[in-house]
Amino acid sequence: MTDEQQLGNQNPQGEPLPTLPQLRDRIDESDRKLVELLNLRAQAVVTVGEVKRGDGTPIYAPHREQQVLQKIMSLSDGPLFDKTLEAIWREIMSGSFSLEKPLRIGYLGPAGSYSHQAATRHFGQSVSYEDMHEVDGVFTEVLRGHCNYGLVPIENSNSGGVVDTLDAFQAHGRTITIYSELLLNVHHSLLANCEPKQVTRVHSKPEALSQCRKWLATQYPGVELVPAASTSRAVQTAKAEEVLEPGRGSAAIGSTLAGQLYGVNTLFERIEDDPNNITRFFVICREKAQPTGDDKTSIMFSTEDKPGALLRVLSAFDRNEVNLSHIDKRPSGRENWSYTFFVDAIGHRDDDRIASAIDDAKQHCNELTVLGSYPRAKRIV
Repeated sequence: MTDEQQLGNQNPQGEPLPTLPQLRDRIDESDRKLVELLNLRAQAVVTVGEVKRGDGTPIYAPHREQQVLQKIMSLSDGPLFDKTLEAIWREIMSGSFSLEKPLRIGYLGPAGSYSHQAATRHFGQSVSYEDMHEVDGVFTEVLRGHCNYGLVPIENSNSGGVVDTLDAFQAHGRTITIYSELLLNVHHSLLANCEPKQVTRVHSKPEALSQCRKWLATQYPGVELVPAASTSRAVQTAKAEEVLEPGRGSAAIGSTLAGQLYGVNTLFERIEDDPNNITRFFVICREKAQPTGDDKTSIMFSTEDKPGALLRVLSAFDRNEVNLSHIDKRPSGRENWSYTFFVDAIGHRDDDRIASAIDDAKQHCNELTVLGSYPRAKRIV
């Protein structure tokens, strides 16, 4: 062995490095200990499940989830990244859910949609997922108790609020609660089983089409844009049209995962106009989340029909020094030119400032509903 080779097998302190077999033995021993410790943890989880079932404590508790993740990251000095540890522990917690009580999660499908991706990254692989076909279906199945939790998109960083979800909150917001939120970095692909130059129509959810508007205008000006219930449904439709009428030029905007699941080729990746394209999702249920000290409260209201009513509602939050991080509106559906407003306030509904602001705001509202207080999402899943 040359001097250079010998130096290459030394650490910065000049000590010889272990051999590859020695390192593999060390890894194998670490794996053995990890499995032993994970099963020891799981035994405690089984007992926790018995206690929870006995006193009615929710199996999934976002405040506890946040505590666990923060603790794990504080214990680590590297070299693993925080996002790696979070992914590992989310799967561990997913396995814990299945040991405590089987969970069913409703989402807007079919499989391969961004809602599906967000749900699996948040809840892991050890729970059951149910495609509800429509956002409103997620709400109704959670309300009926057929699903323990539901996951719905609420807002995109580029295209704004998701109208299907806002409308569903108008219909069900008095009986359904927002339990937690999560953020997903969304990357769109153009998928088709034809050549790129043959594409004549593009299917996708309206929000996805909007998020790729500039790219489509540049690459496919004049192409027919066809709205779909979800991005994965759009991929299925594009494939079916191409099978029934080869050469029709049907494409879809969706995830590469959807293309893989349904046998549709990826023509172009990352076609979203903004590479920092993020969608915010809500986990909904019939339970209330406990405070964490870093929360949001979502509120739905309609104002009195008189001058300055909206200003007075918003001023109630200003007077109580409550920061509003988001505001949106939708037609009320009751009469023309009447609207329902949605706001996100920083803080928990049990906080004195939030409670006081809500009481003040109610005086200028026909109706005000607190949709839920929940931990603020700190990282992108």
